[in-house]
Amino acid sequence: MLKQTNRMTLVEQAAEQMEKLIESGTWPVGQKIAAEQELMEQLQISRNTLREAVRALVHAGLLKTRQGDGTYVVSSSKLGVVLQQRIEQTELLKTLEVRYALEREAARLAAIRRDDDDIEILQQRIQDYEREAAGGDHDAFVAADIKLHIAIVAAAHNDLLNELYMHVIDAITLTIQKSGCYPDQNEDFLLSHKKTVQAIIEGNISAAGEAVTQYIEVSKSSLGYEES
Repeated sequence: MLKQTNRMTLVEQAAEQMEKLIESGTWPVGQKIAAEQELMEQLQISRNTLREAVRALVHAGLLKTRQGDGTYVVSSSKLGVVLQQRIEQTELLKTLEVRYALEREAARLAAIRRDDDDIEILQQRIQDYEREAAGGDHDAFVAADIKLHIAIVAAAHNDLLNELYMHVIDAITLTIQKSGCYPDQNEDFLLSHKKTVQAIIEGNISAAGEAVTQYIEVSKSSLGYEES
């Protein structure tokens, strides 16, 4: 149990303890942190102290709260926070180019390294993706799209790649929203994602990379950039 001296000290101690869990990899980038009750028991602190500690780490850029979903680890270090701030100031096309580099390599690596658990998750994610695509709710579709990409990156089994990707996840979400590449408006976008997952499952490295190229080019075109 944390030593109770004064409220701020308790908050600082709780935040420090949570930060150590992040830095050690116990809470990896991309992971949703446990529910409040579980964390209160684990850290032996009150709800208010926990919430203030979480707010402090959100402010520091290590955690991010997604409304209606939960709180996620988005950086394992202060350097990652600086990187995220730099990305937020970057032109959309450059962000899309970085996205392409990360997602293409992730898909190729996933085609080599995916295991049975990855395949099961990918199959579930693509089903969710298709369901939301048919539903017509653009916000729900973007959320399903992001979860699919996170699963693909995770299947690459490269911790550094995963961490870099999670640092730019908000910027990537913005490229999806800005491009307007929704399945009810552009069928190629849906098909290329399905091809990506299928190629990974089949272990087809080149096809996985080509499928990523397809949907990135569709996004670039939708944003008014010429295909490269």
